[in-house]
Amino acid sequence: MFTDVRKVEVGVLDVGYVDAGPPDGPVVLLLHGWPYDIHSYAEVVPLLTSAGHRVLLPYARGYGSTRFRSADTMRNGEPAALAVDTVAFLDALEVERATLAGYDWGGRSAGIVAALWPERCHGLVAVSGYLIEGQASGRVPLSPAAEYSWWYQYYFATERGREGYARNTRDFARLIWRTASPRWDFDDATFDRSAAALDNPDHVDIVIHNYRWRLGLADGEPQYADVAKRLADRPPITVPTISLEGDANGSPHPEPEAYAKQFTGPYEHRTVGGGVGHNFPQEAPQAFADAVLTVASR
Repeated sequence: MFTDVRKVEVGVLDVGYVDAGPPDGPVVLLLHGWPYDIHSYAEVVPLLTSAGHRVLLPYARGYGSTRFRSADTMRNGEPAALAVDTVAFLDALEVERATLAGYDWGGRSAGIVAALWPERCHGLVAVSGYLIEGQASGRVPLSPAAEYSWWYQYYFATERGREGYARNTRDFARLIWRTASPRWDFDDATFDRSAAALDNPDHVDIVIHNYRWRLGLADGEPQYADVAKRLADRPPITVPTISLEGDANGSPHPEPEAYAKQFTGPYEHRTVGGGVGHNFPQEAPQAFADAVLTVASR
């Protein structure tokens, strides 16, 4: 459904994005995760635009039509860089404040913006809650069961993993979709629509750097060092927030009681049943849209 994909210059990137709904409506910014794309929100968007909201959906660096403006720019996937991209995207479109919502990588970016730039965030909808961490926490060993669930992170730490992901990107993504959402019966057309975004020439570099950075196996860039340092302190989120979780999320995720204290403003958690997995907005679009509309109305 997203045929009108636009481009805007955002720092080191030309960002591809969709702009839907009334141009003068209150803004909702929807951020996607890995290995998915903006079509996770295909059924969410009309629910929000029909309520009068302007909805923005940018492709993250390394996805879809987003491109680096220079071949010399580091293909940096660290969370601080993606969050700075998000703020710069709002600046480029002259959006002062927006309701932010996301899952997976997008949930992390939305949470970082809410924590560090609350003046730009009217409210937050965060799947799996508080996902902000620094490199130090990524170096801490977990239980065997928890480590097992992160198998792909350690695969990506090897050159074999980089080459394997580059050779088999779509097969890899399909496996993640199935394991992260074991009860989601998506069809080939749905998968192919989103998998096309992974054909981006920078995708593999961004994904590999992201997961290696988390383990302390790759450095970031100096211009993001201050942001990364602040994130390592796990700053609280003060804006109105609803956290969401599906009852069948097969991807590693914290339990709601583990992060509730990080939300110091108006806060509510909702767990949605019926076999909802990791790609929450695509599996439960009505519940996701309801959360966004609730936060946006506050």
